[in-house]
Amino acid sequence: MPLPVYSNALEMIGRTPLLAARHLDTGPCELFLKLENQNPGGSIKDRVGLYLIEAAEREGRIRPGGTLIEATAGNTGLGLALVAAQKGYRLLLVIPDKMSQEKIFHLKAMGAEVVMTRSDVHKGHPDYYQDRAARLAQEIPNSLYVNQFGNEANPAAHEETTAPEIWEQMGHDVDAIVCGVGTGGTATGLSRFFARVAPQVQIVLADPVGSIYANYVRTGQVGKGERSWLVEGIGGDAIPAVADLSRIQTAYSIPDKESFHTCRELLRKEGIIAGTSTGTLVAAALRFCREQKTRKRVVTFVCDSGNKYLSKVYNDYWMIDQGFLERERFGDLRDLIARRHWEHAAVTVSTSETVLAAYRRMKLYDVSQLPVMDNGRIVGIVDEEDILLEVFSNPQHFNEPVTEAMESHLVTVPADAPVTRLMEIFRRGMVAIVMDGEAFLGLVTRIDLLNWLRRRQVDG
Repeated sequence: MPLPVYSNALEMIGRTPLLAARHLDTGPCELFLKLENQNPGGSIKDRVGLYLIEAAEREGRIRPGGTLIEATAGNTGLGLALVAAQKGYRLLLVIPDKMSQEKIFHLKAMGAEVVMTRSDVHKGHPDYYQDRAARLAQEIPNSLYVNQFGNEANPAAHEETTAPEIWEQMGHDVDAIVCGVGTGGTATGLSRFFARVAPQVQIVLADPVGSIYANYVRTGQVGKGERSWLVEGIGGDAIPAVADLSRIQTAYSIPDKESFHTCRELLRKEGIIAGTSTGTLVAAALRFCREQKTRKRVVTFVCDSGNKYLSKVYNDYWMIDQGFLERERFGDLRDLIARRHWEHAAVTVSTSETVLAAYRRMKLYDVSQLPVMDNGRIVGIVDEEDILLEVFSNPQHFNEPVTEAMESHLVTVPADAPVTRLMEIFRRGMVAIVMDGEAFLGLVTRIDLLNWLRRRQVDG
């Protein structure tokens, strides 16, 4: 059978492959991964984006040249951006401020307009992302609030495409499907399909700790969420209008740390780079599988690609800052150094390099100061202000040796100094250079101290 040739990206949505996970500890069960990251926009929400917009077109709720407005904390915005770009609609997205930078860059590159709002507020607050999107739709002429949270086209996408695909790919032999709930579209659509076709199939919920959905499944009570989780795209503090969770029999609450470590394990063992919600789903699926006494065939989703989270879950320094990766602890200022020089992690510049090299390295590694090294010894430090002062009157000075711009008067502090010493240095507008005798250990910045204080608070 010849491989298909598609006429546009929208024809490529759906019909995603199913992968048997052979290298994870699944107990007596078989675990299968529905690779929704293979959709053209990179996520399961491509299905939803297509269904939402085409339903609005059929019903006459959007006219040519109109503006689509949506609130999204995950990939629905990318799915809508893909479809809107192909169909010629303007797209305005209201996004909570915890979304990864990669997703925001992706959205803007596809032509979407992004309005950032707060992620720490609940429904009813004027800055709550859904309320703000609905308000914008009232203010902008010829616009439509897509409202994935209350739009029946959302679960229809999964009832009519995702669920039948799984049923066919599994040869009509599946015991449980593990999914998350953001809008509730996936769980609702799957539930409706399998209630008709194979009511014995269990629907299992994977939920971030802090979300209300798992407790709702267990107790039937709508509690109060904390909105404290970092996983993107799933979890919530109110039951969406479109969500029918009545057929979910089992629910797992997965902490962020377990989700993120599962993402990394999935990449190492199965070669799949997945997003953070996938970590939650796979972690719950593994818990479910390992609890079983008999063999079961279980399906879960790779909801999107981990390429959108390289700055987070796949970034060691971000993971350390969040307290999700453990490093050797010393009980002194070495614990505050993000990039430890003795581990070859510090970003430095040598005395033989130029001001331009220092500037480029700052941009590449997103740091604002660099130690200047000479034969393994720190001899200076150069920051953004130093470079600006050096080149402002004569840009040709970018080609000067970095030693012309560096500050050679160093404020050092021994590793066993009290943390209060750092505040003395910061008040003078300087960065702390931590030393062990003559050996340079690393820098401590204001954000390093803030991260350390936050970890102490979380650890209790």
